[in-house]
Amino acid sequence: MADEARVICSSAELEEGGRGVRFEVDRAGRKTPAFVVRHQGKPRAYLNQCGHVGVELDWNEGAFFDADGLNLICSTHGALYDPATGRCVTGRCNGNGLVPLNVVEENDQIFLPLSQPERAIL
Repeated sequence: MADEARVICSSAELEEGGRGVRFEVDRAGRKTPAFVVRHQGKPRAYLNQCGHVGVELDWNEGAFFDADGLNLICSTHGALYDPATGRCVTGRCNGNGLVPLNVVEENDQIFLPLSQPERAIL
């Protein structure tokens, strides 16, 4: 896996519905913030950009879930996103969801594969 991906964090750093880990991806030659959280036992990663105006979701680093740990929340506008899909659940996201990134959990580590879906435009 190491030749085809880079390590984001250890699996132990992600607790179900807990704090996320921030990282950066190269998107069109520019460093773009991203994050990974654990939801329904799986790591889920997205670009760290609200669907409303593209601001980063977390005011406090790594705080991506709402108070109940059920949805991802934009701390600026209060938009809620489904952590399993990135789909806008409610709020000022104008129907725009989060941009997903593929991640792989293997050997107690979370990896970001170098090849990503077209929508991620890495």
